[in-house]
Parts: sequence; structure tokens; C-alpha cells
Amino acid sequence: MTATAPRARDAAPVSAEPRPWWVVAAGPGAVVVAVLALLAAGTFSDAFDALGTFSDPGALARWGLPVATVLAEVGVSVTLGCLVAAACLVPPGAAQRRLLDVAGWAAAAWAVAAVVELVLQYSVVSALSPAADSFGTGLGQFVADVDLGKILVAIVALAALTSGVALAVRGPVGAMWTALLPVAALTAQSTTGHASGAADHYLAMGAMWLHLVGAALWVGGLAALFVLVVGRFDDVAARAVRRYSPIAAWCLVTVALSGVANTWIRMEHLSDLLTPYGVLVLTKTVLLGVLGLIGWGYRTWVIDRLQGTGRSTPAGPAQPSLARRLFWQLLAVELLVIGAVSGVAVGLGSSAPPVPDDVPVDASPAFRLTGYPMPPEPTASRWLTEWALEPVFGLACLAGIVVYVRWAVRLRRRGDRWPVGRTLSWCAGMLVLLWTTNGAAAVYGRVTFSGHMVQHMTLAMLVPLLLVLAAPVTLLLRAVPARKDGSRGPREWVLALVHSRVGELLARPVIAAVLFAGGMIAFYYTPLFGFALTNHLGHMWMIVHFTLVGYLFANALVGIDPGPQRPTYPMRLVLLFATMVFHAFFGVVLTTGTSLLVADWFGNMGRVWGLSAIADQQHGGGIAWGIGELPTLALAITVAIQWTRSDEREARRRDRQAARDGDAELTAYNDMLAKMAEREGPGRR
Repeated sequence: MTATAPRARDAAPVSAEPRPWWVVAAGPGAVVVAVLALLAAGTFSDAFDALGTFSDPGALARWGLPVATVLAEVGVSVTLGCLVAAACLVPPGAAQRRLLDVAGWAAAAWAVAAVVELVLQYSVVSALSPAADSFGTGLGQFVADVDLGKILVAIVALAALTSGVALAVRGPVGAMWTALLPVAALTAQSTTGHASGAADHYLAMGAMWLHLVGAALWVGGLAALFVLVVGRFDDVAARAVRRYSPIAAWCLVTVALSGVANTWIRMEHLSDLLTPYGVLVLTKTVLLGVLGLIGWGYRTWVIDRLQGTGRSTPAGPAQPSLARRLFWQLLAVELLVIGAVSGVAVGLGSSAPPVPDDVPVDASPAFRLTGYPMPPEPTASRWLTEWALEPVFGLACLAGIVVYVRWAVRLRRRGDRWPVGRTLSWCAGMLVLLWTTNGAAAVYGRVTFSGHMVQHMTLAMLVPLLLVLAAPVTLLLRAVPARKDGSRGPREWVLALVHSRVGELLARPVIAAVLFAGGMIAFYYTPLFGFALTNHLGHMWMIVHFTLVGYLFANALVGIDPGPQRPTYPMRLVLLFATMVFHAFFGVVLTTGTSLLVADWFGNMGRVWGLSAIADQQHGGGIAWGIGELPTLALAITVAIQWTRSDEREARRRDRQAARDGDAELTAYNDMLAKMAEREGPGRR
């Protein structure tokens, strides 16, 4: 009886726990903000009046499509959030299995809602009621011939596949691979709607993708925490809440920056901030910043108080009632932040921007091919001033600098030393990558082969060298503590990738060299080159491929991080010089070639400045030969320096060993020579 009495007393507060009124207030609060935003924009009545300008497909499509769209978005958010939580927040066990099961059923609901959305979307587009006789035939043509229909069908297929895989897999690796399926669906969704028709459609699609993924992971992460907390609040749930906090912070940054990118498209001058649209933009910016700071501070306060509430401690028993109450408060604040930001976004979406979404009429060949007007003739200054923002890589570069510097500062505060040169090398690599993907190299790489070759050589040769010399994996292992509960954080995932069979195979020096050198032939002399020029996703794949292959090759030669068994220094130089010879051969082939690569692209660009298309390609071959050799020479010098330092370290080690044992190694060697001389005898000398 005495053993059960404390549990009865501890259970009493649970039944008396107040209802989570904070969560109840979050939804109406978001609606109030949305209505105020619409009224501030002066578009509340216009949004309803505009409905009369379109053919009415019927009440079912008019009211059902928004509902299906919202349900589909909630489904994909819960799916993605639970999969990421299973992969990164909790250890293997009951909690992880519960998250995977919820992800599977949420994906099934997402698939059903996506089917309904597909049918009603066609009803709205065609202005046909689903009960019409010709509806089925038209729907078949819609999914077979229209890009929007094909994308919606692909999303349905991905949702259904995610459901089956999530219910079948177990463990963090399976959860992480499965999470790529809803990300792929969000990628397809980002190419539809306003993003596909915006004037700067690459910027619009990148910003839309960031917004969709950031919002889905933000909301879905809250749903995953809800799944963990319902029924019980143990130490696993408390750690998951703490680990979710930086994810939520990055989601907030992602959603905010994607909103800035969308605003960039729709505003032309600073004076546009004085328009109703601009005032709403400023309001959203201030609101997002203030609420973000409040949310971050409150989240930190709640997490500090959650320590120990999920388990019994020497100071006292567990406090599940307090833990649940704190969690509901945290959930309410997060929902208020999301709801308020979404509410202002509704107002922005319903107000007319200073620059309309309509694509400007431009009949030039360059615009028809690239979607952008022909840039001015390149000069020395324009290689620094011309920019074409790509938000995905832009955010990745800025995030890379922030994370690396934070880790380095963490080491210094702990009293550990981290070379400043490595930090500068990493920041320089990220800034060069930012310029290569967002600056003049990207602008002129779309319209000239020589500009593309500048981008290629920078991505494959210069950026990887700077990043490898920064030793990011070593910094990660020193700055980020290892998890003790079996879950996988950034440290565990990087180590698993480095030591995986695929990672070890790709990192082998010979394999890395073959991928680095042979990949150029496979890229430029196959349809892959044209795919990367004509498709934005293909272009992004090209950037990742060049940078990753270059990183593997540089890491195999001069890397500091743990990785493959690197060859001896003489073999490294042989491997490097062989690659230099291949680069020279590739450059000579382009320089002397008379056949234009991707002729229907570069040959039809309609440039009125610069060299002809074939002469520009030959100039690009010279760039591949000349500029590509400079980073290779830097690699050779680095290998030579490392070789010299290795010999010096070995010499110092031998000197210390000799000082300890009286140069026993040299004495033994001399004794061996003396014995050999005695065996030979004086007559054989």
C-alpha cells in the first residue's frame, strides 16, 4: 500500500489539469489576423467580387477545392513532420514506430485528399461540373496532356507510395529515405500556380519550394510532438521537444526569407513600400520578427522547465501534469506564430502588388529559351554586379556560414582551439558558391558556353578545395556532442554517411578521380547537358553534382576530415597529374572542335554582342584548360606542403623516440651491419 500511495497522489493533478485553452485560442487568433490583413489591404470585398468574373463549375468545386487543398497540405505536413521526427528526434523503439505508423496513415489521407483535389481542380479549370457527361473524358485528357494534370497525378502517386513505404519501414534510415518522397511531391507542387508564370520564375519556384518545405516541416513537427505527448509525457518526448526547437527556428527563417524573395519579385523600387502592398509587407516583416523572437524566447523557457519533468529524479518524482501543461503552452505559441504569419500572407496574396504577376511580353530568342531577357555584354565590373537570385542555394550558403561559425565559436568558448584559417576558408568557399549560383556566373552561364564553363570550373575546382581545407566534418565531431540514447542527430547522420558502403566507395581516390574526370564527358556529350540548360531542376542537379564530385576528389587528395584510406603522397601527385592531363585534353577538344554542343540552345540565343556561338564554345574550352589548371596547381602545391609536413612530423617523432631509447633503432642497424661484416670474413672483402 505504501508503494502505491505516492503514485495515486501524483496522478491526481493529471485529472485536474485545465483544458489547453491556449490551443483553442490559436485558431481564432489566426483568423482574426487574416481578416485584419485583408481589411488593411482594402481587398476584402474585391476578393469575393472577383469570383463572379469566372465561369462557375458548381458549388461542389467552388467550396470543395479549398477544403481538399487544405486537407492535402495538412496531410503532407503531418507525414513529413512524423518522418523527420522518427529519423532525427527519437531513438528506435515504441515512439519511433508510432511516428512511422502515423506518417503512413497521414500519407493515406493525403493521397485521398490529393485525388479529390485533382478532380475538383479540373472542374474549376474546365468550368465543368463533375456530374457532366463529358467530365470523365476531359479529366483523362487533363491528366495525360496538361502539365498541371500530370503534376497532380504525380503528387497522388507519391502520396500513395509514401503511405505504403512509411507503414513498411522501420528505423531512422528507412524514415529518412521515406521523407524524400513528400519532399519530392512538394518540389513538384512548387512548379505550379503563380511560381510557374512569374517573370523571375526560377526565383519564384525556389522561393515557393522553400516556403512549402519550411511550412510543412514546421507544422508537421508540431504534429509529431503531439503524437509523442498524447497519452504520456516521458523523457523521450521531453528530448524530442528540445531537439525540435532548432528545426522550428530554421523553418521560421526559411519561411521568412522565402517571403522576402517573393516580395522581391513583386516590388521594383523602395517607394513601393509606401503602397498598400508595401505597408502590408512591412507589417508582416515586423510581425514575423517580433513573434519569432517571442516564440524563440518562450520555447527556450519552456524547454528549460521541461528538463526532468518526464522522469523521476533524486529531487523528486516525475511531473507529467506540469510537462503536459508546458507542452500545450509551447504548442499554442507556435500555432499563434504560424497562424499570424499565415494570416498576413493571406492579405498579401489577396492584394495587388506594384509589379503584377503577369509575365512581360518579350519575343526575343533569349527570353523564349531562358525565360529571362538577354543580359548586357559582360565586362569586368558586370562580373561582380550582375545577379540572378536563386533562393535555395542562397539560403544554403548563408546557413552554411552561420552553422560553421557557431560551431567554431562554441569550441573557443569551451577553451578548445580551432584554426582561424579554416574558418576563413569555409566562409570564402560559401561566398564563392553564392556568387557562382546567384551571381554573374549564373547569369552568363545561361546564354554563353564560356559563361557556363566559368561556373563549372568554379563549382568543381575552386569551391571544393576551399571547403575541404576547412575540415567541416572534424569541426562537427568536436563541436556537436554525441547522442547517448540511440537517436540520430547531425553528428550521427554525417558519421553514418561517411562510413557507409556507398560513402566509402565514392570517396576512394581512384573512384573519385574517375567520377571527377569522366563525369565531364558523360555530362557534355550526352543529353544531360541539354537537360541542365532547359530544366531548372536539372540545373540544380548539375550544381550539386559538380560540387559534390569536386569535393570527393579534393578530399581524397588533401582532405583533413576522416574518410577514405588515402594513398601515399607520390601516388596522390600521380593521380593529380593524370587528372590535369585529362583536363588539358578536354580543353583542347573543345578549343579545336567545330561542332556546337546543344546547338538548338546556344545557336538560337540571338546574342548581338560577343563571339559567335562556336567561337564562344572554343573560348570556353580555353577556360576549361586554363582556369581549371589553376586550382589543380593549388592542389598540387597543397599535396607537396602536406608531404613536407608529414616528413617533418615523422622526423620529429624519430628524434623523440631516439631521445627516449638512446637511438636504439640506429644502434640495432649498426649491429646488423657489423654482424654481416663478421660473417663475410676478411678473406672475402
